[in-house]
Formats: sequence, C-alpha cells, structure tokens
Amino acid sequence: MTALSNKVAIVTGASAGIGRATARLFAREGAHVVAGARRKQELDALVDEIRRAGGDAIALAGDVGDEGYARALVEAAVERFGRLDVAFNNAATVGALRPAPELSLAEWDEVIRVNLTGAFMAAKHQIPAMLARGGGSIVFTSTFVGYTVGMPNMAAYASSKAGIIGLTKVLAAEYGARGIRVNALLPGGTDTPMGRTVMNTPEALAFVRGLHAMKRIAAPEEIAQAALYLASDMSSFTTGAALLADGGVSITRT
Repeated sequence: MTALSNKVAIVTGASAGIGRATARLFAREGAHVVAGARRKQELDALVDEIRRAGGDAIALAGDVGDEGYARALVEAAVERFGRLDVAFNNAATVGALRPAPELSLAEWDEVIRVNLTGAFMAAKHQIPAMLARGGGSIVFTSTFVGYTVGMPNMAAYASSKAGIIGLTKVLAAEYGARGIRVNALLPGGTDTPMGRTVMNTPEALAFVRGLHAMKRIAAPEEIAQAALYLASDMSSFTTGAALLADGGVSITRT
C-alpha cells in the first residue's frame, strides 16, 4: 500500500521546483494528481511524464491569484476523479527584491495577491469539497523567511508567507473536528528556479549554503518528501503545524 493510494490531490506550482517534484512523488505514491501552474506547456510535459511512469494526472493552467482558477482546480478534481482528499498549495512568487521604502504598492499587492490571497482562495474552495467526502489534508508552502529569520529586501514575500502560517492555524482550529488537517511546510534554501532568483551568483549560492547547519541547500525532492508526510496519514495527528524542513538554517549562527 502506497502512502496516497487512490487519493485525489491538487498540487499548485507544479510546473517546476518543489511543486513538480511533489506532483511526481504524489503520483508515485498512488495519488490521482491535478497539477496546476501558469505554464501550460510545462504542465502538459509533467502529466505526460507521470502517465508514462504509470501514474495518473491531469493539468489545468491558470493564475492562483484568480478565484475562478481556485474554483476550477477543485471542480476538475471532483469531475475527473470524484472527490478531493489532498491539496498542496505551493504556487508562489518572490516578487521584487528591494528595501521596503523602494517597494511600490503595486509590487507589494502582487506578492500578497498570489501568495497569501491565493492560499486563502484555494482553501476556501478546497474545504467544502473535502467536507463532502469526510475530511482531507491541506498543506501550504510557507518559508523560514519572516518566521525564524529576517532576510533583507524580502518584505512582501516574508509578510505573505508569515500570513500563511496564521491562516494555517485558524483553518486547523476551525476544521480539525470535521476531519480536515491543515499544516504549513517551511522549506529552507532549495535548488529551484525561484530559489535561483535569490541565489543568482556563485557567491550568493555559497553564502546561502553557509547559512544552513547542513552547509548545503535542498533538492526539490527532499522538500517533496516532507510534503508527502503532511499530506498523508503518516501525519494523522498533526494539524496547525509550521513544519521546518530547512536544513537547520533557523538554528545556525556559524
């Protein structure tokens, strides 16, 4: 028996990085995957890869900051597979990297819209579908940035991701007794296209590696394993948690 045998799972941000690695892992673990992201070509390639490996997946491209898209992902899961059991709300943007006084309101609003409002809208539509089948597991991707560590030039990103932790705790309290678990996953530095926008020189990469107790950054597949834990019954008594999978960056001072 695999960890997500016959479960139906939405994975956003699935075109690259942590989302792509998680969609592949969930499929290998028996889930029927609904893969979401903005880039249709990359999603279609992911679905083809999953199917060639013997898994089951469909794709729907769109913007997670659009409520219609949040609704459509849930409708696709229910119409194609009959229900929704798991949601990994992972899509995000870093946004402009500047000191706060130099950040425009439009730049701030865009990061909040995609990261925090997008997470809220996803859960808003996922929860009723999960209640209809007796429960489920929602996982949001947050970050250590703004939670255990303040990183310069990341005010909007840190604020949006810290807000996700608050959202996680409220939803966990609201729906725990009705069978829905809600948790946040907080990765450390990870080798993804989005991560490389910050680690964009050899010197920057070496600096970020050195911040971690393990003196390296994660592969996306390592973060996917943590997402699998939170999504599956392996974490059946875990809800409202902010789970650090950060290579020790939060506790390192060397």
